[in-house]
Amino acid sequence: MQFPDVLVLGATGRIGRILQAGWSGGTPPESILWHGRTPARSDEKNWVHGDLLTQDEALLARLPNCRTILCLSGVIPGREPPGSTLSDNTGLALSALRIGARTGARVLLASSASVYGNQPGPLPETATASPVSAYGRAKLDMESDARKLADTQGVQCCLLRIGNIAGIDSVLAGWHPGFALDRFPDGRTPRRSYIGPRDLARVLYELIRQPDLPEVLNIAATTPIELGALLDAAGHVWHPRIPSADAIPEVWLDTTRLDRLLSCPPARNPADIVRQWREMTPDVNGARITT
Repeated sequence: MQFPDVLVLGATGRIGRILQAGWSGGTPPESILWHGRTPARSDEKNWVHGDLLTQDEALLARLPNCRTILCLSGVIPGREPPGSTLSDNTGLALSALRIGARTGARVLLASSASVYGNQPGPLPETATASPVSAYGRAKLDMESDARKLADTQGVQCCLLRIGNIAGIDSVLAGWHPGFALDRFPDGRTPRRSYIGPRDLARVLYELIRQPDLPEVLNIAATTPIELGALLDAAGHVWHPRIPSADAIPEVWLDTTRLDRLLSCPPARNPADIVRQWREMTPDVNGARITT
């Protein structure tokens, strides 16, 4: 079973590395074109590079028509390239849509669960977005402008609101001796919608193969995971702390739409998610995947 022709923008980032690892088994390389901002994987024929914000026209000249564009390009707080800002998330998404309009491709744009802010779950895609962080507001601005351009250009667009990804999150990946977690008066630690890296690769594979997608999709396991349980499953010692007044106890994405499209839902057991993280850690961290 082959992939449809797909262009993955921003493939040298952390999610891109997950996909390179998760899609590597038996996937014809000529069916996927990977993109990075700067030259990478020069030993491979199925790579193209260029800055989406300044070189999208030059990039277009080197791109074949494709069926689907998966745009992973974005700016994350604390990982910004020199000279970039969170507002660049909008510019990158709009460049992807312009490429889609010129190549005839539909576009899947990576967004974030942070657009929902601090609201009780489960949160369906129709819930009012109310971000509380600068990153969440930047992603919501991106979504709004992307929808407008997609409508203007006649490009089919699906916004992927992705939950926490095990291994590139602030808990499993950010753990260190002395790590502390908020513990609320009910005794719980924060609960978040998660997805394991192997499940993420499989989910995106299946979505790319779907002929029709909704305008917005939550991407996560069916039920949220308590962060304390996640660290316990990993064997990582943590210490409780009193949460601040603005601490968010729960972000729970309703995945009813997603689950209808999948062959099976993502793992929701902390032990299974930790297992996926450990299996793919060398790939995600670059020991096997050159960036």
